[in-house]
Amino acid sequence: MVIAGANVNDHKLLDATIEAVVVERPKPTPKQPQHLCLDKAYDNAPTREVIAQQGYTPHIRPIKEEQKKQRRRGAKARRWVVERTLAWLSKCRALLVRYDKHDHNYLGLVQLACGLLWYRRLHQLEAA
Repeated sequence: MVIAGANVNDHKLLDATIEAVVVERPKPTPKQPQHLCLDKAYDNAPTREVIAQQGYTPHIRPIKEEQKKQRRRGAKARRWVVERTLAWLSKCRALLVRYDKHDHNYLGLVQLACGLLWYRRLHQLEAA
């Protein structure tokens, strides 16, 4: 997780976001490359350099191409994992408006909220 101001573009935080990933990924090989799916906002030279340095194969899809793709009739709309998680986090009142002056305090609060959300999710799955 990376915390920055609301006026910072996402593509400027790509390197820090990839570095902040906690899960160890397998080494990319020509037979099994590591893929990274991004939208049109990441289609620029500095972003491509960061992706190449990190060893990912970029898949950058233009927005119009996504809009052309039709959903099957009767299929549910899918939400991205990030959007879903942000919707869950918006229910935590302390995270809606940032009152903390220090970044590390706010980061700790976000991490605590994420842990609480996944604990509740795990509890629901065990109960079912």
